[in-house]
Parts: sequence; C-alpha cells; structure tokens
Amino acid sequence: MTNSEVEAEVDVAAGVEAEHDTLFRISARIEVAASAADAYAVVSDLPRCGEWSTECTGGRWVAGTPATVGAVFRGTNHRAEDVVAWAPVVRGEWTTESEVVAAEPGRAFRWAMRDSSGRRQESVWGFGIEATGHGCVVTHHFRMGAPTEGIRGITADMDATERRRFFSDWGAKVNADMTATLRRLKAVIEAD
Repeated sequence: MTNSEVEAEVDVAAGVEAEHDTLFRISARIEVAASAADAYAVVSDLPRCGEWSTECTGGRWVAGTPATVGAVFRGTNHRAEDVVAWAPVVRGEWTTESEVVAAEPGRAFRWAMRDSSGRRQESVWGFGIEATGHGCVVTHHFRMGAPTEGIRGITADMDATERRRFFSDWGAKVNADMTATLRRLKAVIEAD
C-alpha cells in the first residue's frame, strides 16, 4: 500500500435473517505521515468529524468525559437525496447518538450507535491505529451484528429480494463513504 492508497474489505451478509449473524463487516485502511498519538488525537475528537466524514457534519459531547469509554456523542448528519434512492432511508438532516466503547490512546477508538431509547446497538464504528516506521496506518471499520432500529425500520416492508438488494447497495455505499472519509482524514491528520 502506498501512502495515498486506501485498502478496503467488505463482508455483507445480504439478506441474512438470523439475528446472530453479522450483517456488515467493512474496513478500509490508509497510511498516514503522522504519529499514532497524533492520529488518535484527531479521530477521538468527534466534534471535528465534519472535517472528514462524508455524512456526519459535527456534533457535541452530551454525557460523560469526552472521548472516554461511556461518553455519549450527539452527531449531526446529512444524507443526499440520491443515496440508495430506491430505499426508504433517512435523507436530509438528522441526529444520532453514540456511546464510546473503546478509547485506547494511540491504538483504537470505537463507538456504538444508540437506539431511540439510549441503548447500545450492535452497530460499532471506529478507528484502529498501528504505528509504522514512518507514521501510522489508520483503519476505519464498521460492524453491524443484529439489525439496528433504523435498519429494521428501513427493511420492514421489504421482501427477501429487496432486503438482499438493500444490504448489498448499503454495503457498497458504506464502503465508498469509508474510502472517501479516510482520504479526507489523512489530509486533516497530516495538516494538524
């Protein structure tokens, strides 16, 4: 991998009905010319995420000590009208809440999406950081086990074929977003 390339892996269990299977496991990685500590300082500063995310435009910490396990972040988001246009996904502006589930300076920062009742869901996003001789490698990852409240709502009226199509299209969308996010994130980290 050269320092401007993004390597991605996508595993989408399209149409899987079993609650115990993993619906999505997506990751992408990029080399960054910065220390692991510097990369961590950026990725754990979620209010800045609008500088690199394709969907989250920013937000604020609403509970707990920022960037520590148990802290809660309320994110503001925007999704264009043409994203998986055939499916009933949220478009325009909306907010989400997530809870930090791993905060290991210089190594890993992960958060789980919360449902409308404030419970953690099996939708975990994060960054892994690995020091190298000339900087670090940042890996952006996403895993969804059981369908989230939002996914259940989106797919509630879909038949099996439509669900398979949705999971496939959504996996491709998330993969493209992660790749774009990492390219933006690299530029932000290296400029800090």
